Amino acid sequence: MTLNWYVLRSKPNKESLLSEQLGAHNIETFYPRLRANPVNPRARKVKPYFPGYIFIHIDLEKTAPSTLQWMAGSAGFVSFGSAPSAVPESLIHAIQKRVGQINAAGGEIFDGLQRGDIVTIQSGPFAGYEAIFDARVSGSERVRVLLKMLEGRAAKMEVHAGLLARRQKRK
Repeated sequence: MTLNWYVLRSKPNKESLLSEQLGAHNIETFYPRLRANPVNPRARKVKPYFPGYIFIHIDLEKTAPSTLQWMAGSAGFVSFGSAPSAVPESLIHAIQKRVGQINAAGGEIFDGLQRGDIVTIQSGPFAGYEAIFDARVSGSERVRVLLKMLEGRAAKMEVHAGLLARRQKRK
């Protein structure tokens, strides 16, 4: 019995369906998702870390690849040549750790964002303005920024985290 990790492609936006189908067949999956901070409250609160892909832990000698390729939501294995390619267990652990760190930070927008970082407000009345990230408002998806005003002054304001984009560092 040789259990290995493999990558199964999903049809567009069918990762959750495929994950449920695999679970119903008692197949161990790893479907990494990040907490999202959407501007629209009806938008999805989580998004796939690798859109269109799910990791599965199976023994291909016991489970026929064709069973998985024709499952609802599946688009087949990621393979090189004619055989599905195995993914090293260490890589799976590294991805699990990284996704955990990003989600613990509060989601992708907060990942690596530290006090003093320059951000740009993407929409709303202050769209296009640069601000300085000050702090995350606890218990919400809002952040406090210092908006650069005239005469070098900075005004504190709270905005939804989804409205911010980290300014790209100039080379």
